[in-house]
Amino acid sequence: MSHFLPETDAVLTAARGLAQAHAGLIEVNSSPLYLRARDADPARTVALVSGGGSGHEPLHTGLLGRGGLDAVCPGEIFASPHNRQIYEASAAAAKSGGVLHIVKNYTGDVINFQIAAERLRHDGIPVATVLVDDDLATDSADSATGRRGTAATVVVEKLLGAAADRGATLEELTELGQQVVAHSRSIAVAARAQTSPTTVKPAFELDEGTLDYGVGIHGERGIRTIARPATGDLVRRMTDDLLDALPEGPDEVLALVNGLGATTELELNAIAVLLSDELTARGLRPVLVVPGTFTAALDMAGFSLTLTRLEEGWAELWTTPTRTPLVLPRPSLAPGSPAAPVSTPASAPAPTPRQGGDRALLDRYALTVTQVRDNLTKLDQLVGDGDFGDNLAGGVRRAVKLADETGTDGTAALAEAFLNDVGGTSGPLFGLLFQHLAAASPADGGAPTVAALAEAAAAGHAAIHRVGGAVPGDCTLVDALAPAAESLAASRDADAPEAPLTEAAQAAIRGALATASLRPRRGRASYVGDHALGVPDPGALAVALLFMALADIHEPATAPRLPAPGHITVL
Repeated sequence: MSHFLPETDAVLTAARGLAQAHAGLIEVNSSPLYLRARDADPARTVALVSGGGSGHEPLHTGLLGRGGLDAVCPGEIFASPHNRQIYEASAAAAKSGGVLHIVKNYTGDVINFQIAAERLRHDGIPVATVLVDDDLATDSADSATGRRGTAATVVVEKLLGAAADRGATLEELTELGQQVVAHSRSIAVAARAQTSPTTVKPAFELDEGTLDYGVGIHGERGIRTIARPATGDLVRRMTDDLLDALPEGPDEVLALVNGLGATTELELNAIAVLLSDELTARGLRPVLVVPGTFTAALDMAGFSLTLTRLEEGWAELWTTPTRTPLVLPRPSLAPGSPAAPVSTPASAPAPTPRQGGDRALLDRYALTVTQVRDNLTKLDQLVGDGDFGDNLAGGVRRAVKLADETGTDGTAALAEAFLNDVGGTSGPLFGLLFQHLAAASPADGGAPTVAALAEAAAAGHAAIHRVGGAVPGDCTLVDALAPAAESLAASRDADAPEAPLTEAAQAAIRGALATASLRPRRGRASYVGDHALGVPDPGALAVALLFMALADIHEPATAPRLPAPGHITVL
């Protein structure tokens, strides 16, 4: 089971929890269930009421309060509220100017809100409806239902909430809401379906490397399944589709980047920049770019983009402060202002290129790391946080770029890249090792001597021990580095060893593979205890791969004795 909902009364319990967290702002009516704001602006003459199936939080309930909604009617998960909920919530919240219903265009929602509206009219309460139908994926001339209502509901509720607090009438709010809907379109994609609370399994399956394009917020399949493109290409495609469908209007736009439940803030913030750049490149002015999770689909891994063309005064409505559980981002940009610039440090003087140098080692190691990056990532996911493969590959790419641009020696480029630009634990430690290995590379580009490599490996081992404290047996990269350094030292002291680098690589491989039987004592792997048993340490394997690359370059006749990199990096 991948969720932690109570077995009974999950929605009511969650509603009580929201009210508990915002005491004084929200009250809960349990039968029928609705939530009501306790702190309405005295200038408001029309109550705003919305609702829909649960599982989309913070939609609706997050905007309950001053500057937002007066009442919210939550249905069961992905199910519309029934008309009694809506009727009684509206009657309780109604003000002198009546009630405005904000309804997402789903059949159950529409019918139940319409029935509630009829009952309110029968009681003499003025009522009107704004129907949100922004979903581009369901824009079909053959559909009698019309487009679904999705994340643009947040834009409608926020703008109308601010306008209502300024004393707008029912007719004015209805017209404004209809204009905002007409100016808005959304499209969503997903890489993984939400977990069904009933079956406790994904609602649908997607093959690896694919996305569903045009998914709904209730977990509906997309209009098509596509091969997963690069994120920038995906944002470009979504932007093109939205702009093709969005009616003509002002060049100033609000862009909402919405997570569907399992998409991280890190991802959404990055997507927001990509979207902003795409809009700017097309001559539009994204004066409000708002990333966050606003309309979820339980724990679906995906995101939606919403574009709203901004008429005069709408940006100010968005930036009006609220007193609601959800604090919406309020960019300080005035309409038409350029996006905040990104400061970049002045360029440092280019280092003086070394003549010659061991560039071949860098290229061989880069090729090897590229081949086994996914293997290293999978191993690190079993014992750590899963970032080792990407960190190692990213550092090597930086080193290759540095060597290409400046002519820096291969191992010196590795040292500079890993010491200066690769974070985490292992990055700087590898940087220390590369720093000492760089000293062993002759300036004329020839092969390093066994004595120089032995001294460099021993010095790197000592530096890593001083910094991190690791010793052989701790299940770290030292378990591969120490035997390799000892092998080189022994070869240096022996008479003309046949293949000292190959022997050192073999020692490193044995040490790395032996970490599978060790219980980690340092690093993040130490946190998982016995779960790490049976898994070789990825850092130790990366050290072994480095010595294998050295042997490949400088001892090509004997290096074939070594196993393939892919062989030693899989369980």
